[in-house]
Amino acid sequence: MTNIPIVRTKAEQGFTSAFDAVADQLPGSAAVRTTRTAAIETFKKKGLPHRRIEEWKYTDLRSAISDAAAPGTSSQASSVDTAALSAALGLLADIDAARMVIVDGVYQAEISNLGEHAGLSVSSLAAALDIEDGAELLASNADDDAVVALNSAFAIDGAIVTVEDEASIERPLMLVFVRTSNQTALITTRNVIKVGRGAQATIVEAYVSFDGAAGGQTNTLSQVSVGDGAELSHIKVGTEADNTHLATWSASVGQDANYRAFSYTSDVALARNQVFAHYTGENAKLDISGAFLARGEQHIDNTLVVTHEVPGCESRELFKGVLDDKSRGVFQGKVIVHPEAQKTDGKQMAQALMLSPDCEFDSKPELEIYADDVACGHGSTSAELDPDLVFYCRSRGIPEETARALLIESFVAEAIEQVENVAIADALLDKARNWLAH
Repeated sequence: MTNIPIVRTKAEQGFTSAFDAVADQLPGSAAVRTTRTAAIETFKKKGLPHRRIEEWKYTDLRSAISDAAAPGTSSQASSVDTAALSAALGLLADIDAARMVIVDGVYQAEISNLGEHAGLSVSSLAAALDIEDGAELLASNADDDAVVALNSAFAIDGAIVTVEDEASIERPLMLVFVRTSNQTALITTRNVIKVGRGAQATIVEAYVSFDGAAGGQTNTLSQVSVGDGAELSHIKVGTEADNTHLATWSASVGQDANYRAFSYTSDVALARNQVFAHYTGENAKLDISGAFLARGEQHIDNTLVVTHEVPGCESRELFKGVLDDKSRGVFQGKVIVHPEAQKTDGKQMAQALMLSPDCEFDSKPELEIYADDVACGHGSTSAELDPDLVFYCRSRGIPEETARALLIESFVAEAIEQVENVAIADALLDKARNWLAH
């Protein structure tokens, strides 16, 4: 049998050659360098995901990414205009929260405001990678994913967050990742979040960019562990203008724990938000929700894989998207119920509001069930604005443009209401309103 060589694209070759060029500049001990090298070898074998891979059927990165942006390193740092940072964050800047700011991939302590919180520890990933056992920080439950492999190879900084057992952190923790450079770059970050037994916390990841910042490529991963009986509200905001945004959350949820995850995405050129979640203990609850808004030729993909391996757990997924012009939205939600996961309760719903005849919504909810005592279901809808509702508003003296905006806002708000913190939910609604106004 003749072996046919695999032809790699310009971008795939660019990522591997870029790693060779910057490997010595990336933070980490000798053990970390070994892990990085193994990760780039995994990427070399897999290449960029493409449409022939079922999980990437609707988001073909091999076609979408024509070239590899130059990777950032921990030696690069930019000065930051705090007023511009507040403008990029919008109402999120006004929330009373501990704040860690990472600029162009590099932690900047001078503009961060972490303060002192009993039971909460927040530190820089880059510093931790330099210790001998730092390689553990680059481990992931999704190491065979090509995007995750790139993250492990190029990660330069991020947050290590530890909430101690039984601690209750009243103020939210905000991890701010901001692009400021006018140079196109690959910014790769990783967060390691551990919420201890019986603890409670709210964590916000905000990915924003300054006006004039060059669009590039973002690859970020959050490794999340929610301990037995713990409660974590985890929100991600992705509004990096004209950027390719690849985000992965890999989460484990302990016994009697409650993990509430939410993502808001708009303005990006291409986004892939993927969540891999599994239960490590019985009677746990998981809620993954999101809102996404796209126009022009923007492409936003939300892909979830929830694995039920133990009895009595609950999962809920609700995603709502607004699509205009020639934009494309994707929802893929897969719930896997193992034979031993009896009494599983799983529901998922994806809905899209189509504002243009040229936009596209691809929805693929899946249930893979191997247990016989479960309550699982899924649904998906896509539709235009109801003309009767628009007419009703106009009959009450509301101008047509205002009526349409109110109806769209109410549609998105149903998803945003999943965020329990009122100030954060208001900030997300404000971002949605600003999107509608442009």
